[in-house]
Amino acid sequence: MVVAASAVVAVATAAGTMTALGEDGADDRRAARHDAPRTDPSAAGSAGSPLPSPSATSATPSGSPSPSASPTPSATRKPRAAAAPARLYHHPESQVLDWVHDHPDDPRRAVVESRIASRPAAVWFADYAPGTLTSRVRAVTSGAAAQGRVPVLVAYAIPDRDCGGASEGGAPDLDAYAGWIDRFAAGLGSRETVVILEPDSIAQTDCLSADRRDARLAALARAGRVLRAANPKARVYYDAGHSHWNSPAHQAALLRQAGAASSAGIFSNVSNFRRTADEIVYDRQVLDLLGGPPGLGAVIDTSRNGNGAPADGEWCDPDGRTIGRAPTLDTGEPRIDGYLWVKLPGESDGCKGAAGEFSPSYAYELASSS
Repeated sequence: MVVAASAVVAVATAAGTMTALGEDGADDRRAARHDAPRTDPSAAGSAGSPLPSPSATSATPSGSPSPSASPTPSATRKPRAAAAPARLYHHPESQVLDWVHDHPDDPRRAVVESRIASRPAAVWFADYAPGTLTSRVRAVTSGAAAQGRVPVLVAYAIPDRDCGGASEGGAPDLDAYAGWIDRFAAGLGSRETVVILEPDSIAQTDCLSADRRDARLAALARAGRVLRAANPKARVYYDAGHSHWNSPAHQAALLRQAGAASSAGIFSNVSNFRRTADEIVYDRQVLDLLGGPPGLGAVIDTSRNGNGAPADGEWCDPDGRTIGRAPTLDTGEPRIDGYLWVKLPGESDGCKGAAGEFSPSYAYELASSS
């Protein structure tokens, strides 16, 4: 397998990962992902790489104001205050939260707790366990709804996941995947929810034959339709790889075939280290080429990109990295809908611990060097 651009980590039995802080300026644990030079000048890593691991933050079973009266012709109309941006949901289960709870006297605890454990992060659903999937998804979405916040869910069960690499797994075939998506959708509820649909599934299709690639993209298009039909407020984002993987034109063509032009938009940099500024430029190029309605936007994984990617392209727990910008749905950047912590800082890619396992020393390194 050609080394791919984002490092996704081995997925563990919990349903997802939760997470983390500021840059520049699970079902299973996922296998480690790679970062390789892209075959095309606008991307890095052409082949599949393992994705970030859904940590123990995984999901386990477990009104607008009324209009004011119209002013008289002589009255001065006051401008309406802009609606406050939605706030992200902080799921109460994760490996980092477990570690903080279990190590009250560890000298690293305060830094890890304040800079990583206290931040909202994505919840991963990466195991093929359809019997409990709906209840696990519903546990997260209902918890978020009770707080009036927006959860970030990662659906990660596409067949031939990671092209057989460190994050291999998923549903046994596309028919089974369709059923898995149906069950995932059944737990979405009716409130605003962000869905990160299958990291690497579009950028990393070069290991598939043309027929299998087309079938996968059709399955992703169906998945988006099912998720939006189940919850019209679900914001479904599709895989755009990252700024050093595929070219914007190539990625946009794949995204178009996967139905992304009918979704909320795209996501990039999952489990990778590319700088936010580079991702913003790349994502806007992809969106322009993708077409679709003007409301399409992008979300960027900023969990570990505070220092950007290492010069040598190392993807496996590289030294000298820091956490990136804090998770938010209010970026102040046109067409950039959010900065998210999709990959949980401190969960290893496989070099500073077992893939997908939380490493307190790695978490402290990421948090304390920012």
